[in-house]
Amino acid sequence: MKSGLGDGLGNGMSADLSSDLSSDLNSGLSDNVDEDWMHGKSWSPDAIDTKVPSVARMYDYLLGGDDNYQSDREACGQLLKQAPSSRVLAVNNRRFLQRVVRTLADDYGIRQFVDHGSGLPTQNNVHQIAQAVDPDSRVVYVDNDPIVLAHGRALLEENDRTAVIQADMRDTEGILGHEETVRLIDFDRPVAALFVSVLHCIPDEDDPAGLVRRVAERLAPGSFLVVCQLVSDRPEIRSFVTDFMAEATGGHWGRVREEHEVTEFFRGLHILEPGLVEVSTWRPDTELAPVQQTDEWIEWGGVGRLV
Repeated sequence: MKSGLGDGLGNGMSADLSSDLSSDLNSGLSDNVDEDWMHGKSWSPDAIDTKVPSVARMYDYLLGGDDNYQSDREACGQLLKQAPSSRVLAVNNRRFLQRVVRTLADDYGIRQFVDHGSGLPTQNNVHQIAQAVDPDSRVVYVDNDPIVLAHGRALLEENDRTAVIQADMRDTEGILGHEETVRLIDFDRPVAALFVSVLHCIPDEDDPAGLVRRVAERLAPGSFLVVCQLVSDRPEIRSFVTDFMAEATGGHWGRVREEHEVTEFFRGLHILEPGLVEVSTWRPDTELAPVQQTDEWIEWGGVGRLV
């Protein structure tokens, strides 16, 4: 979710940090975004429903970015009234993703990544980190928001080892069988499947743990699953955020869960040290000043390996 109220960034997030994480990519959209994108056609911004907040655009706003609309900013304003540390949470989450990708590429030799619910591009994206380690690394971004697909054109223009596909993350067969995924990813070799701050968008009836298992079943031994999601030990926060986000996004939301529920996502996996933790404490980067802990809710998760 993007964030912010007014001009100030507050809550422990500096203007420099916001600038570092924000995106300056620009593009448009069309009614048939996926087909038009693949064939190089132009798009119209009218294809976006700007009156309904988008999780991807709210996240962009929380990180200090510009790729959001009034509805997204207003929704973030309401969210911040109840959970004022939401901006800090967004920064913690983004830094976790970056550290994980660097660790998997550097220390474990992973050269293939599938990023489910990738959101809008910022700086230091998955493909940039992975390809800094090995230029031949392959990355597929998956998101159901058409604006994410539109901004993904810039990624395609950079190199032919990165793709962005528009898909519902629950459609495992559609994602793994997509022509761009097939072109880039060799599932006979280790892959890192990323579910970073997205499973709270999946309601219980759609079985998020089952979704993770379906993906794991398609991966080779030595692959990794990276999972974190919003949790809170405060029932009033779980209830408010779950109800508010479901209403604000037109039902594109699951629920804020509890820590013990996240453990289910890692069943059968070998969990890397330091285990399942609040994500800012997962192998923290000593080069960056620590971001303050959030009070109302946290991102909780870790990295599991298929053995």
